[in-house]
Amino acid sequence: MYINKNKSIIVTGTFILFLILAGVFLSISWPRYEERFFELGLLGKDKIAKDYYLNNNYSLTLGSQVDWFIFVNNHIGNAQNVVVKVKLVNSTIDLPNDLDNQPCPFDSIAEFPLSMSVNDSLIVPFSWIIVEAISQKNSTIIKQLIVNDQIVEVNVSDFSKSFFRMVFELWVYNESLQTYEFGWESEKGLSSSSIHLAFRVTLETD
Repeated sequence: MYINKNKSIIVTGTFILFLILAGVFLSISWPRYEERFFELGLLGKDKIAKDYYLNNNYSLTLGSQVDWFIFVNNHIGNAQNVVVKVKLVNSTIDLPNDLDNQPCPFDSIAEFPLSMSVNDSLIVPFSWIIVEAISQKNSTIIKQLIVNDQIVEVNVSDFSKSFFRMVFELWVYNESLQTYEFGWESEKGLSSSSIHLAFRVTLETD
């Protein structure tokens, strides 16, 4: 009986050791799936997620400068080329739909091409000023901006004095199609990212 008991202990110990080694082997050899994604964000003048407008007043006057920072982080797992497209729209224009991967149906007023390495984080200054705007038929029309010291001609109206939006979209270069797309391939399929902030324009005649 004593010998059989020892044999039982040895067999049990060997089996436990086998399970431990098998678990270690599986943890090493089993494929690991990590979510692949981009981060797109917008920071205020102090590079934090607040204080987007002076004194939190989103009614802007001509000549007032707004200083933001575009934040992009590459969690895709390899180097990527992306473009952040900036669009100025009014409240009647459809916003980007990240769930259906549909961009805003409007031309960009500025574009920022970025080459990103693995796990790269970039912060891009985005400073803008409304230089020219007019009041017409109960609406305000923005005619000209200065974006990062560059003059940009626009023609966007806030119908019935509603509001404007500054829209930011992340477009990713598709190697197989050799073009930029609004989105990227992830484990969940096609994903996309956008962000927007609203503002009004106050003229002296308002």
